[in-house]
This record gives sequence, structure tokens and C-alpha cells, in this order.
Amino acid sequence: MSHEVSPFPLRESGSSEFERSALFAELKERVHEHLLQRIEELGAEFARWNHAAIAQFVLIELDGYTRQNSIAINEQEALLIARALTRELTGMGPLQDLLEDPAVEDILINGHDNVYVSRRGVLVREIVRFKDNEHIMRIVRRILAPLGRRLDESSPMVDARLPDGGRINVVIEPLAIDGPSVSIRKFRKDPLMPADLVKLGAFNEDICRILEMAVQSRCNILVSGGTSSGKTSLLNALTSFIPSTERIVTIEDTAELSLNHEHVVRLESRPGSYDGTGLVSIRDLLRNSLRMRPDRIIVGEVRGGEVLELLQAMNTGHDGSMGTIHASSARECLYRAEMLAGFAGFQGSEISLRRQIANAVDFIVQIGRLPNGRRRLISLTEITGMTDNVIATQELFRYESYVDGNGQEQDRWVSLGIAPHSSKLQNWWRLQQQHAATGGHHGA
Repeated sequence: MSHEVSPFPLRESGSSEFERSALFAELKERVHEHLLQRIEELGAEFARWNHAAIAQFVLIELDGYTRQNSIAINEQEALLIARALTRELTGMGPLQDLLEDPAVEDILINGHDNVYVSRRGVLVREIVRFKDNEHIMRIVRRILAPLGRRLDESSPMVDARLPDGGRINVVIEPLAIDGPSVSIRKFRKDPLMPADLVKLGAFNEDICRILEMAVQSRCNILVSGGTSSGKTSLLNALTSFIPSTERIVTIEDTAELSLNHEHVVRLESRPGSYDGTGLVSIRDLLRNSLRMRPDRIIVGEVRGGEVLELLQAMNTGHDGSMGTIHASSARECLYRAEMLAGFAGFQGSEISLRRQIANAVDFIVQIGRLPNGRRRLISLTEITGMTDNVIATQELFRYESYVDGNGQEQDRWVSLGIAPHSSKLQNWWRLQQQHAATGGHHGA
């Protein structure tokens, strides 16, 4: 993605109407074909040009083409077409604006004329259009080419990490019925810290203090939530509480975590080749990480048999480990961990599996995306042991919104006033109570 100064002025209001017009689409297509012919004539010389030179070339060729064919467009319309064509030749075409927009979190393409983006958790349809499905494929291949990933009829799905840390998932025919399905998850250049999440209203300062002490006291934590609820962002923020003297090993399918820490080893799984060879799974990496002298093991997402290795690590001296898991509540999180362990071939009884989970996990942090797009910590739940062969829990905080006198919905987290059960936190909790009793300030 080029950072050179563009010769094109910023988009003016009202320009989107022209960009949606048939004239814009037709003229852009015709001039694009003309440019491809000229580039072929230039050969290797074109390949040496920088972004500014290509932009100037497009302007000159567009001006000559419109004059030769007596096409009546004004200067602003010509600049818009030239801008779009330059991005076709040097960048990501119709996606370029969205990729550069810091407010955009996800870009979802469902065929050439159906593009959605997520901003602040809310999906909206965009005016961005591709000429046809082949146009999408040209852009996708341009993105995948440096990554060395294959995408064709024999391998119609690909999931890859982008150079900037984002993620792209593509499904094409014959699996995608209505044209290529492209999902791009963008990467924040400045990962959110706990203080940022408090400021954004994801949780309050009381919860932040407990989370800080839970991490520093080496409690094992699972961050649970649905798709696009903010699990990875929260996990990334929690790792900022880990002391700088500790060694962290992160394990992910697609590396998304960006830890602000001195000593981090980042591991990423590898999909198998077309014939199935070369596969390295999360489970393989987790087993190997135990031989790497980790102080903490962070699993980006627990979704398969690796749950067994993570539980064993938590139970055998690797306290302070963390991971995310797809689940709609703290109780569902426990059920899912049981189910995944069962699928992975756990040999013991149901009760012994539950006992392993209860001994391994200290806290479940449930996060959710509300209908208005806001991401909020829904509950902070502690695992307290086993009762009647069922994993016992206690909820320390619960999210309950309310409507104020002006009819506006406000956030509120209700503390149930229960002391943490974990021995790792008991000394800290006693200090908190003493501070409260003497009118002092809470502090970690």
C-alpha cells in the first residue's frame, strides 16, 4: 500500500452520485482496457514507475482518450475516474478506500455488487462496486500473490494473514453460489489497552482492577464470546498486565495478537498442502510450546483438540495461561470445553474431565456485541470447584443496562459483592477491603 502523495484532491461532497452512475462505470472500464494496452506496449519500463508516475500517466492517458473520443466530462469527474483507475493499477481497486479507513473493522464481499463493512460493530452496505466477479478475483489474487496461497477450483477456500496483521478469507465457486465471498478482518495499528477499553465503555475501572490482579496473580483465564464480539482485542489488552520479566508464547491459527511485551514468541499454525501433507495444527504447536520454557501460554482461539493440551498446561505449572473460546455464556463456555475435549478423544470419565476443567480455569470473562454494535463485558465469572459433579461458578460482575431520565440507555455493571474464591487473589482482596473500610483508594 503506497504512502506517496497522491496528485488527486480529496473527494468532494456529491461526487459519490457520479461514481454510482453508468457513465462512470462504462468510462472507467473502457479507459482501463486502453491503459492495459498501453502498459503492454511500455513493458518493463512501466514496472519501474512509482505511484506518482503511474498516477500522472493515468491522468494524461485519460485526457487523451476523452478528447479523442469526444467524451464530455468535467475536471472533477475526470479526477475521480483517474483516481479509481490508479488504484486499479497500483492498489486494491474499489477496496482501497475501505482498507485505508481506520473506522472500518471488517469488509465483507458477497459477489461483485454486494459489499458490506463493519464500523463500531454495526454492518452497513457500501456503495463500492466491482465490475463483475472476475474483477473481484483480480483484486483477491493481487492480495494473495505475495502470500503464496493457492485459490482455484481445486482449492476453492483460503484463509491467510495479511502483511499488516489483518486476515482474509475467500470462498469461490463452486462452493460460493453467488460469486466470490471475501471476508477481510482489519488489523488495528494501535492495539487497545485496558485503559482504552474502560474509556470506550467495555467495562468499568472496578472490573479492570480485578482483571489486572487476576493476570498478575497468574490466574488462568478464558475469554468467551460470539463472533466479532471483541474476544481477541480483550485478550490482547489483558496480556499488557503480564510482568515484563516473563516469557510468553502465543499460538494462533492466524496471527492477530499484537502484544506490547518485551519477550514474546509468536507461533502460527500451517494448513496442509493439497495432498494433506505439511499440516501443523494448533494442537501440535501447543504440545511443542511446553518444551519452550514458557511462563505464559496464550492461545488465540480454542476450537478443537488443543483444549486438552491447554487444560493440562494450566494444571501442570503453566499458571497465567489464557485463550479465547466461542460461547454465549460462561456456562456454555464450560460445556463447549467439555465437548471439544470429548471430540479430541479424552479417555477419562465425564466427572474427571469436569474436575480437570474446574482445577485449570480460574476465570471466564464473557464479552458480547450488543444490538447497537457496542462491545461490552457481559459477566466476570469465577470457577470455584466441583459441587455434585457439576462445575461450580460464582459471578462477580454482571452487565445490566438501564434507561436514564432522558431516555438514553446507559451501561452499568452490578457487583454481587462476593469475594474471589481463588487463593491467588485472596491477599489482594483483603487489601481492597481494608482500603474500603478505612476510606482509602482502591489500588492494585
